[in-house]
Amino acid sequence: MSGTLVLVRHGQSDWNLKNLFTGWRDPELTPLGVEEATAGGQALADTGIKFDIAFTSVLKRAQDTCNIVLEKVGQPGLETIRDQALNERDYGDLSGLNKDDARVKWGEEQVHIWRRSYDIPPPGGESLRDTGARVWPYYLTEILPRVLRGETVLVAAHGNSLRSLVMVLDKLTKEQILGVNLATGVPMVYKLNADSTVASKVVLGDMSGAH
Repeated sequence: MSGTLVLVRHGQSDWNLKNLFTGWRDPELTPLGVEEATAGGQALADTGIKFDIAFTSVLKRAQDTCNIVLEKVGQPGLETIRDQALNERDYGDLSGLNKDDARVKWGEEQVHIWRRSYDIPPPGGESLRDTGARVWPYYLTEILPRVLRGETVLVAAHGNSLRSLVMVLDKLTKEQILGVNLATGVPMVYKLNADSTVASKVVLGDMSGAH
């Protein structure tokens, strides 16, 4: 009997609020981000779910979201593995820049290509394909085997590292994934088959209406 995989994008960070490219920089959650993570954790708690292990990135906004979720489901201190393989996409030279300023510097079309193409990275940074190239092997070797053993696994990470996983789990093309945006703090609950395909997927409500 295979298990359950729960993906949660971190709540709003200080740099999300300021419209900055964040990437591997390490800002804190905003008060709204804490609320989003709390609401996501409560939604999971309401299902009665219990985790066997958690995975997160080495960045604080994802770790704090992970901790808040575990607190809400009554499992503070659960074993949590942190790895930079789950980090946000590295925006390279764009990191720390205001998105509007970047458009002035490089042009609207070029910035849109960097943000939204599948395989064209910004200067010094990663494309979504590059991000997937480190997320997918980590998922296959560290996360998936636990789910297939029947464990319930939490992954609290970032918009692009999780989009890489959603692309594979939902069998999306590189064109389809470009239109997918993951809501902050909203859990996606996957049940997997023994062959690692998806048996079911439930998104536990968009929490944005709760504010």
